[in-house]
Amino acid sequence: MKSKLISDVITYTGDQLRSHWAFEQYDVQGDSIVAFMGPCDVGTEKLVDLADRKELKKIYSQEMLHFLVEHFDRDLEKTLLRQKLLITIIMEKLNHRMKHSVIHRLGDDLFDGDKKLSVSIATLTPVSTMIHVGINISSKNTPVRTSGLKDYGIEPEEVAEVVMNQYMAEMKSLTLARSKVKGVL
Repeated sequence: MKSKLISDVITYTGDQLRSHWAFEQYDVQGDSIVAFMGPCDVGTEKLVDLADRKELKKIYSQEMLHFLVEHFDRDLEKTLLRQKLLITIIMEKLNHRMKHSVIHRLGDDLFDGDKKLSVSIATLTPVSTMIHVGINISSKNTPVRTSGLKDYGIEPEEVAEVVMNQYMAEMKSLTLARSKVKGVL
């Protein structure tokens, strides 16, 4: 698995949630996790979550830390579990940087009380599965009550690196665990 912290400021519009995006744009080929910063502006027509689309929701944040994961398998249930693992890793890394743990996970999102820190989705492409997680850097001008990394004095670049490293370590650990056990009859 490969990772890359992209220095370009990229507005996440939902267009990035497609197979081979990291390879086409940044030469990151194969199973990967990439991170970048920039606004998030996903209109209703681009929403992958059909429940949100039916409610005519829009996702907006003026500044987010984005994670985009691609695995070249087509098991959506496994990817949904990977999504929860990634969210849990992010929660652990954020809470570790605070004097006390305030961030909690509810489903595939992170909260501080009633303030939402994240957006997240997992989906299938014709050749892979993908996960997008966006963590608010700024909590200003969002359509719902939010909190962001700036509110906690947390540097997004540092969090991006440790989250990507931990996610890759977890994937490697799963591969090793799967290959060391003997089958039973």
